[in-house]
Amino acid sequence: MSVYNKYSDHLRQRYGQKVYKLPINLPVTCPNRDGTAGLNGCAFCGEDGAGFESHPQSMPVAEQIRLDTLRIAPKYKARKFIAYFQNFSNTYLPVEELEAYVMEACQPDIVGIAISTRPDCINQQQLQILNRIQAATGVDITVELGLQTVNYRTLAAMNRGHTLAEFLDAVLRIKAHSLEVCAHLILNLPGDDWLDVIENAKILSAMRVDQVKLHALYIMNGTKMAEWYEAGTIQLISQTEYIERVVAFLSYLHPEIVVQRLIGRAPREGTVFVNWQTSWWKIQEQIEQRMIELDIRQGCKCDYLNGSATNKRFGSI
Repeated sequence: MSVYNKYSDHLRQRYGQKVYKLPINLPVTCPNRDGTAGLNGCAFCGEDGAGFESHPQSMPVAEQIRLDTLRIAPKYKARKFIAYFQNFSNTYLPVEELEAYVMEACQPDIVGIAISTRPDCINQQQLQILNRIQAATGVDITVELGLQTVNYRTLAAMNRGHTLAEFLDAVLRIKAHSLEVCAHLILNLPGDDWLDVIENAKILSAMRVDQVKLHALYIMNGTKMAEWYEAGTIQLISQTEYIERVVAFLSYLHPEIVVQRLIGRAPREGTVFVNWQTSWWKIQEQIEQRMIELDIRQGCKCDYLNGSATNKRFGSI
């Protein structure tokens, strides 16, 4: 039995077979680049966003799915897929365009659609459309929100252009429309400490998000973060501390929340720092082994909800 609620196990249990994500690249940008929420983007975000393995934005969604399926199906022995609208803010679109892209992704072998976006880029009309598509097609839709940290001071320092409030608002409204929520977190942002790591887990648990995706910070050339790093004005934690932070985070995370990943894959080219020059899967193995050594399972410290003080003093009802 796994020490945490693995995404791969969740998908196999839900769909009865192996399911693989296909990256989709839409012709979108970000409100933190065009002046709506800010300029120049987040301090850690490169010009190409996060879609370093994606097809060109100009390629139709159906063609991206076809090419990815041909490449991935034989390699990973998968027959069902999730179309992952990955790069930049994929709901930063007119509603009719978002609807058209999502409908185009509803192909026969697509069981789910994951839409990555910012907490300040999902409105009521869009949610109504996504809810209607999910009900009509039977394709499960998850909105993946780039939170990164619950520390609003760190969010400001990273030039995110939103605070924790927008995330809380987005989660409440997404879940009200029967869609699932995945939160993205970076557990080694400069300025965040152990209290922030634990509070990340507590906030996500209290909000009952469905999934979480952990990243380790990687620093791209040409970003404000790269300037800070090369000037020595920021310090990054060690690989060992990152592992300990992930273990602590998981111990406080509600056991029902699905963990998509413990550390992200990142490009080595064009970066000044990425995953301590270590393969992501090696760090993942070290995290899992550390949990086993410490006899820690996801949620073992999730005892802070539902009137915890009253329950501890007088017993739960």
